[in-house]
Amino acid sequence: MANSVFSEPASSRLELALRNTITPRIFVAATRMDDGKTTTSVGLFAALQQRFPRIGYIKPVGQRFVEIEGSKIDEDTVLINDTYHPHTPLRAMSPIAVEPDFTRRYLSGGITHQLHDRVRTAFDEAAWEKDFVIIEGTGHAGVGSVFDLSNAAVAKLLKSKVIIVSRAGIGRPIDEINLNLALFEKHGVEVIGAIINKVVPDKMAMLKEYATLGLAKLGLPLLGMIPLHTELHKPTINQACLQLKGEFLAGAQHKRRRVAKIGIGAMSSRHAERLLTPGTLIITPGDREDLIMMVLNEDSQTPSRGHLAGVVLTDGILPHENVLELIRQRSIPFISTRLDVSSATTTIARMTVKTEVGDRDKIGLIQKLIQDHVQVDRIVDLVQQHGPHSSLQMNLGV
Repeated sequence: MANSVFSEPASSRLELALRNTITPRIFVAATRMDDGKTTTSVGLFAALQQRFPRIGYIKPVGQRFVEIEGSKIDEDTVLINDTYHPHTPLRAMSPIAVEPDFTRRYLSGGITHQLHDRVRTAFDEAAWEKDFVIIEGTGHAGVGSVFDLSNAAVAKLLKSKVIIVSRAGIGRPIDEINLNLALFEKHGVEVIGAIINKVVPDKMAMLKEYATLGLAKLGLPLLGMIPLHTELHKPTINQACLQLKGEFLAGAQHKRRRVAKIGIGAMSSRHAERLLTPGTLIITPGDREDLIMMVLNEDSQTPSRGHLAGVVLTDGILPHENVLELIRQRSIPFISTRLDVSSATTTIARMTVKTEVGDRDKIGLIQKLIQDHVQVDRIVDLVQQHGPHSSLQMNLGV
């Protein structure tokens, strides 16, 4: 059996028979992008570590990636690797990165390597000497179908049972879970249950009742309801800077500060004082030196009243050098961007907030939410039960 993702694809029946079908695994799918697959995977990893000594992870198909040592590695894989150090090569945890022209090259025959063998070989390496493996999907069940690696196809390929994560609601999540369930069933993949994410705390009891009833009609148990927590959806200053394609002028050491709200610096400095509240990101043209000085003076006079998230200077305009020097002497995060005030505000308001590498507070919160609100022991039991789609029967060719 090949032991590296750089190896040639296995071709003989003997090599294929030696594929890992023994290590328990779960495929974390979702009804759409940004429904909570990564949040679930991050929290589930920590919860499983309390039950098994060695947990593995793989995201077979990634769409958001970074370059590391010449390889394109999915961002969520980097997060898992930095948080848990599963002692698996990054390329094995992220074997396929879907670049902008990936689909065109595949359909035109420009990608000739065997993607299925690459995924299987990567999984074997990610599962090597592990007691349980988390497989994180990409988008809904059908994402990747165009190049024959939909979530459903990958789950079948890796002989994994599936959990479907969906956003909160009554009708919509059941409808969307049902759509995804149909594709998994078409591929002969067993879905063991669903998790409802981003539930308003005050509606937990009511939604649990109806979600349980709705899922029962699909033959699925409700395996957890994760409450909506506002801290998980507040971007950090660093994320805002990246989204704005900006640069730090000062305060980069506080890039983990969270943005609770946005304040537009469009009024006189006298009226703008109301923007000076903890967690506020002030967005203002770079030549509004009156507002900039107000922020700097307030910070020096009452440094203990609570921190602004930061200040964004727009339009690619910078204040005079003497003001810039004062900015550099303070620890308030100041960001410069070429966007105008309106575009910068819209960009921040609409951004999708992902969990950053190194964001320990947020990761700790995710771990607690999964531990408190997801039936981890039941998931383990359902994975290990031998049913019509069990890994044991698949290994025997049933």
